[in-house]
Amino acid sequence: MNILLVYPEIPKSIIQFTDMVKVAGRKSAFPPLGLLTIASLLPKEWNKKLVDLNTAPLTEVDINWSDLVFISAMNVQSNSVREVIKKLNHYDKIIVAGGPLFTHEYNEYEGIDYFVLNEAEITLPQFLTDLENGNPKHIYKSTEFADVHQTPNPMWDLVNLKDYLYAVIQYSRGCPYLCDFCDVTALFGRKPRVKTPEQIINELDSLIARGNNEQILFADDNLIGNKNLLKKELLPALIKWRKKNPYAPGFATQVTINLVDDEELSKLMLEAGFRHILVGIESIEEESLIAMKKKQNTRRNILEDIRYLQEFGFIITGTFIVGLDTDKPTVFDDVINFIQESGIVLSIVNILKAPPGTELYDRMKRENRLLDTFKFGEEATNLIPKMGMEKLKSGYEKIIDQIYSPESVYKRIEKYFESERKYKVQQPLKRKITLKDLFTALRIFYILGFADNNKKFFWRLIFKTLKRNYSYLDLAILFSLILYQYSILREENIAEIKRYSELAA
Repeated sequence: MNILLVYPEIPKSIIQFTDMVKVAGRKSAFPPLGLLTIASLLPKEWNKKLVDLNTAPLTEVDINWSDLVFISAMNVQSNSVREVIKKLNHYDKIIVAGGPLFTHEYNEYEGIDYFVLNEAEITLPQFLTDLENGNPKHIYKSTEFADVHQTPNPMWDLVNLKDYLYAVIQYSRGCPYLCDFCDVTALFGRKPRVKTPEQIINELDSLIARGNNEQILFADDNLIGNKNLLKKELLPALIKWRKKNPYAPGFATQVTINLVDDEELSKLMLEAGFRHILVGIESIEEESLIAMKKKQNTRRNILEDIRYLQEFGFIITGTFIVGLDTDKPTVFDDVINFIQESGIVLSIVNILKAPPGTELYDRMKRENRLLDTFKFGEEATNLIPKMGMEKLKSGYEKIIDQIYSPESVYKRIEKYFESERKYKVQQPLKRKITLKDLFTALRIFYILGFADNNKKFFWRLIFKTLKRNYSYLDLAILFSLILYQYSILREENIAEIKRYSELAA
């Protein structure tokens, strides 16, 4: 049987680094880990082909080749999903759908033959058995959570890793916290389930064997959800592995702000190779944090915590949300000032959304505040804000205009390096320089240093870095790429905000 796995297109956003990825000579930020894992769960004798619409189009040849088509998607991919379904229906193909989008909203999508929902380790075998017996059901669900010790390695041979900025693996599923806007606990539960160190090392070895020398993203919603096992098992194993693989790539992941409270954990993470961490800040107001049930961020000085992590050696991506019921009139200026003061170069500000499966969604539904027409974009929302849509849109536009401006990004870069000079732990990662790296560097220097309108910031940063500490040159180039990405998205997002406001009017 010929199995076609299709990953729908993800809209352009700051977290996708679309323009930055192209400058680096890649096609997309992250490979589709879910579908690659699904492929490994399918019968070995089946022929498999994966089409990631973020790197290649879905062709007539691909479709005609297939006997069965699997689709997996997130909420943000909903528009592309509908286009894919329509195209496959035109060719009368059998479609199997799963992933977070369909788990919460399968009744919103027609034209799909079978829904394999929740965690595939549980529901996919049931579907395959019924399919073999000739009596598959329309929907497969489960309230159980999978034993991730049984999760196989992703089938990396189905993608070209050189198309992506990051490779991706996953250590844990689930999060102990109950933030009301997040659907992670609904999907994966509150008790983090973790893979064994042996599984993770095996996955890493598999990536290295395929020539991957880029950053590796640990796609955990909260890597430190189970601190004890992380410190006792995984991090020591990663440290040992890194000593055997001195040129292994660095790691990125997501954590909660209370990493600050555990110095031992921070040191182990740095030694293991974790540099880039995404921290969900969301709000700097205690009242708002309490209202959204983000208790891990309460009763602390978040600005001091961010500075501490930066000084410790981490490179932080910070996420923020505006449009909360508890937001004050000054929220937009407050967010701008905090971001600039913190030196978080990569800061992502979203308008509040209520994804299906969340407590926030249920509350908005009870209060009749859900909007019928909605697309998941940074500038969009599916709820009626208390402050009013007009005020929210104008305030959000102000944030984007200011924090995405080249001048503001450059100031944050300088702010970051001020704290970075004082960090307590330094574990530089070694890297083999390849011919491809040299070509990539030449491309970056040409685009950012000569072709881009903001080239003055690039050269200013490069020369300052060489004078300050040349070992930070790779970081200076990374920050320059972020500045480049922001400057493009600034214009595009503001135009999209205006367009969305006109549609909502």
